[in-house]
Amino acid sequence: MAPQRLELTARLAESLGLFNHNHVAVQAPKVATDVELFSVHSREYVEAVRRVSADPFAPEEDRGLGTEDDPAFAGMHEASARLAGGSLVAAEAILSGQAVRAVNFSGGMHHAARERASGFCVYNDVALAIQRLLDGGVQRVVSIDVDAHHGDGTQSIFWNDPRVMTISLHETGLTLFPGTGFANETGGPNAPGTAVNVALPAFTGDAAWLRAFHAVVPQLVGAFQPEVIVSQHGCDSHRDDPLTHLNLSVDGQREAASAVAGLAARYCDNRWIATGGGGYDVTGVVPRSWSHLIGMVTQRPVPLKTPVPEAWRNYVKETYGVWAPESMGDDVDVWWRSWEVGYDPADEVDRTVIATRKEIFPLYGLDPWFD
Repeated sequence: MAPQRLELTARLAESLGLFNHNHVAVQAPKVATDVELFSVHSREYVEAVRRVSADPFAPEEDRGLGTEDDPAFAGMHEASARLAGGSLVAAEAILSGQAVRAVNFSGGMHHAARERASGFCVYNDVALAIQRLLDGGVQRVVSIDVDAHHGDGTQSIFWNDPRVMTISLHETGLTLFPGTGFANETGGPNAPGTAVNVALPAFTGDAAWLRAFHAVVPQLVGAFQPEVIVSQHGCDSHRDDPLTHLNLSVDGQREAASAVAGLAARYCDNRWIATGGGGYDVTGVVPRSWSHLIGMVTQRPVPLKTPVPEAWRNYVKETYGVWAPESMGDDVDVWWRSWEVGYDPADEVDRTVIATRKEIFPLYGLDPWFD
């Protein structure tokens, strides 16, 4: 979660001119107040974060604070609350009509639960944005999470809320943290069918990943009819990521962002909040993937053949001692086979997809085999 990911993304997006369009505004994130944090986190948890933030040598590991994944550090509360505040600023801009779409690529802290830090995440900005939208009068929100890791914290916070559908496509918990996110996790007693999980096998590539996405997500978004989409775009699904085992390209990740943009346009009058998330190839993948995301949010997509600006590449070389890629794409074919051409029971990804469809689709009047 190196902060350099954010600096390099902002620098690349600026070099590509993505901040210079007349309809684009760049705003500084605020530090979320305790009262705002209480909307999805308990008072006791926020107070614990504050204590550890003030005294990092007194960890509270029972709350995930001061662990290997979430090490304690001075200023932990303010830094985490600022990441959260960026997504709250985005939600407030949507509610006020100041913006139609917004992106907080420093956000996406989807592992943080109501009472506990987890997986590099202290405050769950995705959940905070969703809750702010609900409190502002939005009736239905869909959360789409494409990080390689299951969006367990966001799912747990809205587990029993029928106004929120959480959809997560991730590497199976059999091979990757947090070990959750299987097809039979479908929501609480008051919200059956609102937790949707596609647990993809390790080494899934672009074509199979996109096939799974298009076999599940558009149908359920159409059935749920959200007013706003909030998405998490962790780019650790990339084939070069050092922590995960999926095989996507930047091209495939761009295609996923494009698909979410299309769903927001079709069902939500374009209202869409996008966040960042995981991604640990700091110079080669994250800045390109999230610059593509910014391009999709601003409706100025960056063509895959676009050269990476030379000045940015030189900066990376001088600062980090490595050469960044020369192109904004990975030059791969992302063609995917539509579900409508048939289901292959011998295909592990198809078995994953049908497991999810069989759990969820009938609850919305959809046929798990043919819709």
